[in-house]
Amino acid sequence: MPLVLRLKQPTSIPIEVDSVRMETIRTQTLEEVRATPIHYGNKTPALSDFFDVTGSASDDAELVYEGDCSKIKLIGAGLTDGRIVVRGNAGMHVGAEMRGGEIIVHGNTADWLGAEMHGGRIRVHGDAGHLVGAVYRGGRKGMTAGEILIDGNAGNEIGNSMRRGLIAIGGTAGDAIGYNLIAGTILIFGGIGIRPGAGMRRGTIGLLGPAASASPTMLPTFKSAGPSRPVYLQIYLRHLRQQGFAVPDECFSSAYERHCGDFLEYGKGEILVRASC
Repeated sequence: MPLVLRLKQPTSIPIEVDSVRMETIRTQTLEEVRATPIHYGNKTPALSDFFDVTGSASDDAELVYEGDCSKIKLIGAGLTDGRIVVRGNAGMHVGAEMRGGEIIVHGNTADWLGAEMHGGRIRVHGDAGHLVGAVYRGGRKGMTAGEILIDGNAGNEIGNSMRRGLIAIGGTAGDAIGYNLIAGTILIFGGIGIRPGAGMRRGTIGLLGPAASASPTMLPTFKSAGPSRPVYLQIYLRHLRQQGFAVPDECFSSAYERHCGDFLEYGKGEILVRASC
């Protein structure tokens, strides 16, 4: 039986729960978990002041959040193993700096999903905000390993300064996808905004949806390298299907127009744009 945290009532003031850590709660008694201090404004009340706490994570290392957690920040931050399930919306910084384990959100998430994560998997069965898998302001690298799968839409600066890993977005994404991308793979199955790949050094951005079949406006620091049918992309697409991620059949048979850049940097990155079958 998992440890279940059921939000008593929605709050307009954000609550930070980074103190609720899997490696700690799986060894604690129920009363000790309930007494865990959390951040609420400038106060540090007990977890039980805002959540009904039942069950235990000692056997299966599973933690479940229930209710509208759109104002609950830092769910699963620093996670190293185990499984966290959110049955509802979640707030900012879900899975930030996580190193292992799995987080599943049956709803939408806010900004900074998987920021600077180092491993593990995040699956969102809804929409995400800005800066998925991105670097925090003033940092050097975004996510360095792991994967983030989003069934719905996402915002701007997806994968900002990403170093390794996989981000897949089933819907649309905003501006500056892969901004300052160091390495790694970002796959978008819907339309995008402006300036994809600005400042990217290496890595791959795949624009795989029908909205991308009419090539987006590329920055002048990218050069067309002609059509391509990369084998590694087929491997990624099969992997996504194995994870239950919706991949259109056309993505397997299509050719892709390859654009190299950003030549203001190393020029070793690529943007693949799906062409007609």
